[in-house]
Amino acid sequence: MAHKKSKFRNNPMRLLLGLLVGSLAGVVTMLLFAPQSGQQTREEIEEKAIELRDQTTNNVRKAVAQVRSGTVRIKSEVQEKTEELKQLGQDKLVEQLDRVSAALDTGKTAVEAA
Repeated sequence: MAHKKSKFRNNPMRLLLGLLVGSLAGVVTMLLFAPQSGQQTREEIEEKAIELRDQTTNNVRKAVAQVRSGTVRIKSEVQEKTEELKQLGQDKLVEQLDRVSAALDTGKTAVEAA
């Protein structure tokens, strides 16, 4: 049986979302079971939320930069291939024109010899 690729595989946004949810769940669980006052718990939750927000923002920026870099690379590759194909097409056209010209010259010579 052929292996199907998941449409979610290698998706940086899904990875970031999973990290965010997992981190948040771990922080909340840790803080709820910690033996301290409610005020301390709220302060720690706020601090951890800020850290998590900063980490998530940083990770999103990195993912966006990777996507942009990949887009620029792909665009450059497409432009290169387009130029190669354009040149190949021009070369083939010149080659065909040379063949037609040679055939016309041969035909002209044959008509003049007759």
